[in-house]
Amino acid sequence: MAVFDPAYLKSLPVFSEIPAEHLQWLLQTSEIITLQAGELLFDTGQSADYMYVLLGGQLNLSLEQSGQYSFFSSLKQGDVTGYLPFSRLKVAGGRAVAQDHASVLRLHKRHFGEMEQVSPEMVQKLVALMTDRVREFTRTEQQHEKLIALGKLSAGLAHELNNPAAAIVRSASELRRMHHAVPDKFKRIMTMQLTPEQVDELNAVLFSLMEDGRDNNLPLMERASLEDELIDWLDQKDVEETYSLAGIFAGWNVTVDSLEKVSVILGGKYLPEILDWIANSLETERVICNIQSATRRISELVSAVKTYSHMDQGQGKEKTSVRDGIGSTLTILNHKLKEKDIRVERNYDAGLPLVPAFVGELNQLWTNIIDNAVDAMSEKGTLRIDAWPEPGKVIVRIADDGHGIPKDVLPHIYEPFFSTKQVGKGTGLGLDIVHKIVMHHGASIKVSSEPGNTVFQICFPLD
Repeated sequence: MAVFDPAYLKSLPVFSEIPAEHLQWLLQTSEIITLQAGELLFDTGQSADYMYVLLGGQLNLSLEQSGQYSFFSSLKQGDVTGYLPFSRLKVAGGRAVAQDHASVLRLHKRHFGEMEQVSPEMVQKLVALMTDRVREFTRTEQQHEKLIALGKLSAGLAHELNNPAAAIVRSASELRRMHHAVPDKFKRIMTMQLTPEQVDELNAVLFSLMEDGRDNNLPLMERASLEDELIDWLDQKDVEETYSLAGIFAGWNVTVDSLEKVSVILGGKYLPEILDWIANSLETERVICNIQSATRRISELVSAVKTYSHMDQGQGKEKTSVRDGIGSTLTILNHKLKEKDIRVERNYDAGLPLVPAFVGELNQLWTNIIDNAVDAMSEKGTLRIDAWPEPGKVIVRIADDGHGIPKDVLPHIYEPFFSTKQVGKGTGLGLDIVHKIVMHHGASIKVSSEPGNTVFQICFPLD
């Protein structure tokens, strides 16, 4: 078992330049505790009253996110954690657990005043260590914040892609089923003795029905009434499968008058077969339109991701469209907007000029502001986005009708790790990142807030 004396402490890098007599004071003033594997040194929310120096063994630090702990870093022999001189730490932000048998030197913060008198060198070293720790912790947490945001965006994108992809699968299966019925229908059509004039007239009716009913969205009551009329007419004509045919025709807003026109063209012959052919053609058209719509949606999502992630472009400042950047961000966050049924109002000046910007950073700025706004809003809220030019600059204003930011909180919203959300719901770095991005662009940001109206206004210089 190691002997923890001044010589041992001096062998640790953190104390290598501290005089032995100062280290002797440290040993006499502090206490040494031992931990078994799995034992806690401190836990999240615990009052930060001690400085800890790991003399032997290993400690694992974990941070809580969304009610679960995730590994953050390991402390090895000679590492220092906990409360340090001039620190503003109030409570532990994470949990420290012994990996195996560990020995820890523990010094209460009430001795720090005496430490300044006994060993200014030790205080200076610990302050420098604290500065490095804050810098590293901030860097790691910013990266963690980005990963969390990426996870949210990925989940939302997967959700958005799943809907059109599932629609394509369903439509393709339906199209295959209809295609398998084509030979039988073709056989019946070929046995009919129709004149070329009748064929031309029937084709004209079919294309007219497709064109007129393509964007048909009858209210439920009107559609039900139309179906009843069609069922009565089909029954009078002794056509089988009346309910199935009536449902298809009503979906395309086919009226009884249109079916009468078909009956007149046929002179009362082959009506069931021709109506079945028309219904099959309309259903095939519907399925094809569904596939086109779904594939177009997937293409839009891919395009939005490409714009959002700034693919195929350089890393320097580029002239970029504020309208396109916000648009791609809203597409990526669409799942979150739909969850709360939030309406988005966009008002962009027609002559909005391009802004010189780091495009990837700008998209992150929009994401953080809009994501925070959605979190603050209730169901069926309204998000308002305006952008307009002024001499030498472009102004973007993002406003929400959420619960607002309290007046005593407003001055602190850009401070790192400051958050009004519940523990585990955020790191408190979202608006700190926003502020850094704004400063990096030489821009400015103003915030005003009251219940029902929170406004972020960003001013971008054009030079």
